[in-house]
Amino acid sequence: MAGEVTPYLRLRQVCLVAADLAREAARMKEALGVEECYRDANVAKYGLENVLFPVGTSFLEIVAPTREGTAAGRFLERHGGRHGYMVILDCDDPERYRKQAEALGIRVANEIRHDGYHGIQLHPRDTGAAMLEFNTTAGGADPMGPYAPAGPDWQRAIRRDVVRGLRAVEIECPDPAGLASRWGKLFERPVERNALALDQGAIRFMRGKEEAFTGVELEAATNASVELCGVRFRLAA
Repeated sequence: MAGEVTPYLRLRQVCLVAADLAREAARMKEALGVEECYRDANVAKYGLENVLFPVGTSFLEIVAPTREGTAAGRFLERHGGRHGYMVILDCDDPERYRKQAEALGIRVANEIRHDGYHGIQLHPRDTGAAMLEFNTTAGGADPMGPYAPAGPDWQRAIRRDVVRGLRAVEIECPDPAGLASRWGKLFERPVERNALALDQGAIRFMRGKEEAFTGVELEAATNASVELCGVRFRLAA
């Protein structure tokens, strides 16, 4: 039928936490050749400031606490500046994933609605390794179309000299097969070799001492690696 949107689930954004936003944003710009597209005033109510950088049609976000007692601040204290904070997916229907989460005993930590945007964030103690968000933006089925978290004109900031796209996030945990299976049930996607392939991007599960979001793979002009905000960035041509 006219107006219907084909179901999709895309790895759209990763969120990292820093104590010093200006310093880490400058490091990211220098290392990855990215340009800032937006700072979202809506995050101030959570005691945060942020900045977003487009990588192709996906995004890297850094948040920093501006007051004591924030969830991001507690994350920094708990992990000592290591690991990624959130894995953010855009989709055609966040309510579908809320229902899946409830069926799996995963709690909703926060829900966001404004200006044609709807986001559902799940509790990281229930998902394991990272907070997950499923969101949608009105008119956002086209990856080059609107994406509310990145502002009204994010496309102007796309740079492709160094990095060109977000390929995957890497999750470490003591039981990769078990956590991959749990996320696979939530995403309603098959697990192959401890990885979940999405309509854009992928999530890979690897063995580690603790459950943590530890790495990002970016499509790039050349092969390289760098650590930013306590996360390993692997650039792969």
